[in-house]
Amino acid sequence: MSAHTEGRGPATVAAPGGAHPPVTDSQQPAAPSGPAESGRSHRRADRTPRGRTAGKQLADYRAAFNASQLAMALVDHEGLVVSANDALAALLGAEPDALRSRPAADLVDLAADGRSLLAYGEVLNGRSPRLSCTRRLEHADGHPVWAEVTVAPVPGGRRLLLSVADITDRRELQAGLRHLQMHDPVTRLPNRALFFERLSGALDSSSYEHGGTGRIGLCYLDLDGFKAVNDTLGHRMGDRLLTAVASRLTECADRDGRARGGTRLVARLGGDEFAVLVEDSTGTEQLADLARSLLAALQQPFDLSGQRLSVSASIGVVERAADGTTATGLMQDADTTLYWAKADGKARWTFFDPERNAHRMTRQALSSTLRPAVDREEFTLEYQPLVCMADGAVRGVEALVRWQHPQFGALAPNRFIGIAEEDGSIVQLGRWILRTACRQARTWELGHPADEPLFVSVNVAVRQLWDSDLVADVAGILHETGLAPHLLQLELTESAVMGSAGRPLRVLQALSDMGVRIAIDDFGTGYSNLAYLSRLPVSVLKLDGSFVRGFRYDDGTHPNPADETIVEAMVELAHRLGLTVTAECVETSGQAERLRRIGCDTGQGWLYSRAVAPDRIAGMIGTSPLAI
Repeated sequence: MSAHTEGRGPATVAAPGGAHPPVTDSQQPAAPSGPAESGRSHRRADRTPRGRTAGKQLADYRAAFNASQLAMALVDHEGLVVSANDALAALLGAEPDALRSRPAADLVDLAADGRSLLAYGEVLNGRSPRLSCTRRLEHADGHPVWAEVTVAPVPGGRRLLLSVADITDRRELQAGLRHLQMHDPVTRLPNRALFFERLSGALDSSSYEHGGTGRIGLCYLDLDGFKAVNDTLGHRMGDRLLTAVASRLTECADRDGRARGGTRLVARLGGDEFAVLVEDSTGTEQLADLARSLLAALQQPFDLSGQRLSVSASIGVVERAADGTTATGLMQDADTTLYWAKADGKARWTFFDPERNAHRMTRQALSSTLRPAVDREEFTLEYQPLVCMADGAVRGVEALVRWQHPQFGALAPNRFIGIAEEDGSIVQLGRWILRTACRQARTWELGHPADEPLFVSVNVAVRQLWDSDLVADVAGILHETGLAPHLLQLELTESAVMGSAGRPLRVLQALSDMGVRIAIDDFGTGYSNLAYLSRLPVSVLKLDGSFVRGFRYDDGTHPNPADETIVEAMVELAHRLGLTVTAECVETSGQAERLRRIGCDTGQGWLYSRAVAPDRIAGMIGTSPLAI
């Protein structure tokens, strides 16, 4: 065979890792002409220092490839393994030769993820320079291997270098740290962070499209009286109780999951608050059954190291379609419902009620705008006559405040006075009511100089006795308006007046000494401490309307004859103490007749008039009796 035949064109050698360019005949020095000389020259070229260096480098690359602890493989342009090192074989539990000619995508499970498989194809076709991803592989003996897979082209050729780094230890460490981060250290339950992660995932998933119900349920519970356990038995015993509670909740959730299917997550959200999340719930009946079982399980006594403890829980229950529900909205409704369960008496579960929640939202809207409304004077006063039962003449009026709300319209006092008492704005509002009512009473007096002036009765909240200088306010307003003190009557509820001591009692006494009349409103429904009544600076008792409604009607019936006996006794007692009596809620002439016979001094109710505007009251002054 001639020397020319031995040289079969350019010879290319691709080094693993691509650290050195391939060596070709075109890079050798020029050879003499002629076949014999050409052959000899080629053989001499193989023995040159440069040829020996390239061969040594190639051997070094192969040695490094095989000895490397990083698992690697050379992959051809079709995606098949050309060669694999021992590290890759050990990582997968196979022999290196057994990996040769196998699709590299199968070895590292790239086909399991469509996005990664597409990116791998881009690298294989030379349209992308690199692919990196994380994969969960399986060793030949079955144990999982977490790997960081990298695929990149080898420079100067069409082959790829596949490298696989074992990150199992790092992954397990991260998983352990995440478990600690996402679980409560006391109960070992998922904590608030993991709960909201799962909740958000459940709301984002389209379970209905994959055979699920597309609904979600939540039982949000709080232990009743847990603070007492911590305070009396210590936090260690409290932690044991929380752990026992977590165990029972988990048992109930697991039992419900086995019976009905779906996914349950029991989490401790903090303190003594727990949540049971039900994915793919089947409706309110399922959540009601779960709430009952949770409540029953917790009501069974706990035996903790010989200490027998009994606790109960209040549970707020929400169940709805996941579509359109947010995690924040769901938790707000659950928290509101839990509050309802607490307010309704504890040791119970309560379902979310949209109507009740709408009322609560309205209340919140009123609360947020009440103080600015006082500043803007969005309030008006109407007046209901107080009529002498002997002759039917108007003797006075009760001032009743109305809120002209820009969104909800005219609101009666029962819609906002309680809110004003809670947030303290009742002090400012009460001062405005008092000034407006006194000014109006003085206007009537000046407008009807020949008639007996009307007194005006104004309701006063307990908070006004504590949080303001009511005596100074009254004195200043009377001086400002010119109204005589005896023409002002202040009404306080029986529960506010009875048992008064200290500052409230001194305030009432000072007002009485000033000449202002003090009336007890809704008398007969509160403490009714009659012995204490004689020591209070009170001049008027206003009988609660519930007694009057029990009086006989015009048809002669007696729904509750005992009410008449009670009212008769209270009127007689009041008169013996030098007090006058006003009957509220007088609606029929039959009621008015009986009250007059019993001895009531004045009456108030729809029989005479509803609360009306000031000009209507002006028309009643000095006119014929409203009713006899």
